[in-house]
Amino acid sequence: MTETLPKSTSDQERAPASPGLLIGVLVLSAFVMILNETILSVALRDLTVDLRVPTTTVQWLTSGFLLTMAVVIPTTGFLLERFTPRQVFLASLTLFSLGTLVSAVAPGFTLLLVGRVIQACGTAVMLPLLMTTVMRLVPVEKRGATMGTITIVIAVAPAIGPTIGGAVLSSLGWRWMFWIVLPLSIAALVVGALRLRLDSDTRKVPLDVLSVFLSAIGFGGVLYGLSVSGESAGGHQPVPPWAPIVVGAVALVVFTWRQLQLQRQDRALLDLRPFTHRSFVVSLILTALLFMCLIGAAAILLPLYLQTVLHTSTFVSGLAVLPGGLVLGLLGRPVGALFDRFGARPLVIPGAAAMAISLWLFALLGPGSPLVAVIAIHVLLMAGLGLMMTPLMTESLGSLPDHLYSHGSAILSTLQQVAGALGTAVFIAVATASTVTAGATSPDATGIRTTFMVAGGVGLAAFIGSLFVRKSTGAKAVTAHH
Repeated sequence: MTETLPKSTSDQERAPASPGLLIGVLVLSAFVMILNETILSVALRDLTVDLRVPTTTVQWLTSGFLLTMAVVIPTTGFLLERFTPRQVFLASLTLFSLGTLVSAVAPGFTLLLVGRVIQACGTAVMLPLLMTTVMRLVPVEKRGATMGTITIVIAVAPAIGPTIGGAVLSSLGWRWMFWIVLPLSIAALVVGALRLRLDSDTRKVPLDVLSVFLSAIGFGGVLYGLSVSGESAGGHQPVPPWAPIVVGAVALVVFTWRQLQLQRQDRALLDLRPFTHRSFVVSLILTALLFMCLIGAAAILLPLYLQTVLHTSTFVSGLAVLPGGLVLGLLGRPVGALFDRFGARPLVIPGAAAMAISLWLFALLGPGSPLVAVIAIHVLLMAGLGLMMTPLMTESLGSLPDHLYSHGSAILSTLQQVAGALGTAVFIAVATASTVTAGATSPDATGIRTTFMVAGGVGLAAFIGSLFVRKSTGAKAVTAHH
């Protein structure tokens, strides 16, 4: 880490205006892409009617997107070493734009799914590229604030996706969700093609095909099993959900063994050496618990409670979660700046406490709870997540030496996908299993309350874990170290 700092400084001298612009272009591109991850969630009902396919099939437009991400992200550490950031960026946005176009003109479900998969291939590469670029371009003492901007993108885009989706759907058709995004992604592609110049050393690392195959089966199998178990909790499934999870888990064990073998020759597809850094591992575990609650409780369970227990409309439930999403976004940069001054510990501990308390408060809600109370608790939850997210991401990558940034960010991004899917599957399964209303098609108040208690347990685990975040004085300690 020490030797590479002067290099990034000379990069900045060579291109005086570029670091801010570069990161700006990357952040906007990532925002457009991640928005697309959740924008379709409100359109699933319309798509079922329009494309004449059952809900379980339409669900694959979202699940397939996430699955593709989980399969592609582990390879990004390799891609970022093998190709320049410019090549990776152009490939990522070209794929995304192509997928968006295919989806917009798709005559039926199959081609729409193909379009979503192409989109996901482009999206998967963008986040690790963004994180790695920030770690390489931004001086240590300003990293927190810059990572705060990225947090805004990662957290707010999925939060406002359903709100924007609902607005587009109520006035235009579902195809417009793609037509609106397409000019944005093409504009970002053009700006990137003209302005994106970033010096980086590439290595001619040979691609280990076996690792790609094992990674796809491993992460794909686990995620597929989890998403199927979430859906099948109430019905009968041709394949038992545990089968792909077991196959995936075995493949991941072999994948890990293979990477450890290849690491000795510096040829690993996903370098696992970040796991030898304590701060990275603690931050990684906390990030996983955080994403289980962010995706499982806030994005899936809460709208379910609003619509099935409080009987609010899609539009109202979309609006109800907006204040929390905005709080999460507004906290990004200030929390990052505080991290730069004081380090992660003083932010993560109160954040984890707020997350745990808000999830237990959700467990107290019932059919007669006022909407204002729901919005207030959601804002508390999002404030807690906001205090945790930026410090954890910056701390985890900041504890790694320069040559492991790309692999560290690939591990972090993969884990976010898996944790989100795990949270969704576990919470939906618990909600369905503990529903007491006979013949209910969706979870009732009891099922949802039980699930929020389980989520509260996850929050409690995160709070205990937050006590293990090391004491540091933010960037000052790191700068002194250099």
